[in-house]
Amino acid sequence: MAQQPIVYDAANDLVDKLVGLTPGSKTFEVRHQREKVAAATQGSYDALFDPALPGLTLAERLLVALYATRISPSPLLASHYRARLTETDAAPADIAVAESGKPEDAANPRLAAMLEFTRKLIENPVEGDEAALKTLPAAGVSTPAVVTLSQLVAFLSYQTRLVAGLAALNAAEGQTVRLDAAEAGAAAAKPGTTAPGAVLKAHGFTNEVLEWKAWLDVVNVDTATPEQIAVLEESHPKAKVSDYYLFLVHQPEILRQRSAAFNAIMYAPGGLSRAERELGSTFVSRVNGCVYCASVHAQRFEQLAKRNDVIAQVFEDPATAGTTAREQAIGKFSIQITEAQANVNANSVQELKDVGLSEGEILDLLHSDAIFAWANRLMLNLGEPVFPSAV
Repeated sequence: MAQQPIVYDAANDLVDKLVGLTPGSKTFEVRHQREKVAAATQGSYDALFDPALPGLTLAERLLVALYATRISPSPLLASHYRARLTETDAAPADIAVAESGKPEDAANPRLAAMLEFTRKLIENPVEGDEAALKTLPAAGVSTPAVVTLSQLVAFLSYQTRLVAGLAALNAAEGQTVRLDAAEAGAAAAKPGTTAPGAVLKAHGFTNEVLEWKAWLDVVNVDTATPEQIAVLEESHPKAKVSDYYLFLVHQPEILRQRSAAFNAIMYAPGGLSRAERELGSTFVSRVNGCVYCASVHAQRFEQLAKRNDVIAQVFEDPATAGTTAREQAIGKFSIQITEAQANVNANSVQELKDVGLSEGEILDLLHSDAIFAWANRLMLNLGEPVFPSAV
């Protein structure tokens, strides 16, 4: 049965409520200039926690959410999911396991498998390999339910970073620039040495064009439902021939909301330049170990910026990458929100302001970094890149 269409109600936006954003505040106004992102974020939450969604019970999904936000950590979100669990039939012992962060204590093997899979994706997404994924079917989780679980954990990775970043933006309201951006940029310039069009390879990362293949069965376009076809057509021009989209469309409404968020974040006009959004995404993908995503977004950066010097630096050592102070600040923030989002604070935002980013640009960077916490986890845990020599 198809899920009911989701309608966005800004007055009941979960992220606004958790962060304490209200109409009239600067951060609220900045956030809702990207209303499509806010709507798709809430829509993703609604789709993933729809009580009618088959495959995983609502209690199972909320247990995963509590566990994921407990170990991230994100106290605001963990408190929210803990409260929601009390309204379900979840066993107190299962809630205690999710709260404790010890999946090995779960009495139910299916729940134990789901929580262990969640742990790998939250703490070190490269551990979500083929062997990790296939523990789920072995524990009785169907392929559509695997899609739900993977999307859920990836969404929670996005949601925790979005909440942390917005809380930091909110805390930084009223702060002014401490440094002269032009002077800072000139002093910190670190020019690259690679020529546009050069093939880059370092530490397993490359800007070559790669393919990607799923580890479980994808939807056959010839037998797909009308809803699945519609969502594929909304998501991406090549979705009907992409293993990635053909796997995710096992759960079409979740994919619809995820694609709406992605497209609104990466392609919206104005704000942070498209090239800098791609740069932030490449930093995140490099840190998370997602070779495929790093390749795609390295290519897009070069197409937009007409250079690849900073990409070579990101592949070599993201912690020191950046040809200007602005790029270095983008990298520093992207790494922090990826590795330790709970430590992001007003000072993190201030450092971006000091090199010339406006609140709107900072929000765009936060969105592009957070959406790749989501994208990387899907690419890493559902399939693998295929290099040119293997195509």
